[in-house]
Amino acid sequence: MSNFEEVKLVLCEMLEELDDRLAKITDDVRHTDDPAEKDFSEQATQNENNEVQDFLGNSARTEIDMIKQALSRIESGEYGVCQVCGEPINVERLKVIPYSNMCVKCASVASH
Repeated sequence: MSNFEEVKLVLCEMLEELDDRLAKITDDVRHTDDPAEKDFSEQATQNENNEVQDFLGNSARTEIDMIKQALSRIESGEYGVCQVCGEPINVERLKVIPYSNMCVKCASVASH
């Protein structure tokens, strides 16, 4: 059993939750429960809601991809190593962002 079995379980739980959330978002955008509004102002509100739902869906997809990559790194033995500088990622950072692929220093440089 690897040192990261607990992290793997957490990542799998996160992945399951995000998959469920994405399915609900997709259903909401497709209006599977409600027909599209006929009133123009209601349509405008519905379109704005759809844009928010699309953003949330895209964010969920991005996070899902990052989690899948982290699971792959666990399997390959590369988990916990910064993909930019090759240094170990601080354990505290991994506790907060278990799918992180960069150390704090490299992540702060990348965000600027």
